[in-house]
Amino acid sequence: MSTLSSTHPADERSRPAAPIGAAENRWRTVDIVVVAVLAVAFGVVFFLWNNVWSWLSGLGPQGESIITGVWLMPAVVCPLIVRKPGAALFAELVAAVVSMALGSQWGMDTILSGVLQGGGAELVFAFGLYRSWGPLAAAIAGLGAGVGEAIHDTTVSYVAIDIPGRVIIAGVEIVSAVLIAGIGGWLLVRALRRTGALEAFPAEG
Repeated sequence: MSTLSSTHPADERSRPAAPIGAAENRWRTVDIVVVAVLAVAFGVVFFLWNNVWSWLSGLGPQGESIITGVWLMPAVVCPLIVRKPGAALFAELVAAVVSMALGSQWGMDTILSGVLQGGGAELVFAFGLYRSWGPLAAAIAGLGAGVGEAIHDTTVSYVAIDIPGRVIIAGVEIVSAVLIAGIGGWLLVRALRRTGALEAFPAEG
């Protein structure tokens, strides 16, 4: 009786192959740290941006909505950098929590908003199987985040406004999301790559 090997060739054949892209989708410590740090930084920006939003209150909800794309940037920027499943939702949620902790005027509702915004972008990247990271994918992810924001705002924040008014608000928010969070986020990541600050992450493309 031979005891030199306990592994039969058939055993090797019966083992399931690792999913394609599994290694690429696995989070590294550096990914977690960078997304967390960026999300915290965006959370501080969110808190400061709340004041800018308040200054525009005289323009009405439609005017305020022009700048809301800034609040969606983590949901696009962080996934474009680390390219991992869950990055959009994780980043937007952490940023929302930080903004709330600093004293956001919307309190706990900030977290609900963050979940919907991050979830909207996350769905777009998931639809592309976490393999599309170009400017078009970024713009569509911004659109997804904007849709999440519009759903929240038209059903929670602006319920007292008539339906045509809410439709305009939703449209302006989505455009802001595509331009600021989507295209603006992609340009920001591209600029960071050119500085060499993102050498630990996948190259542009």
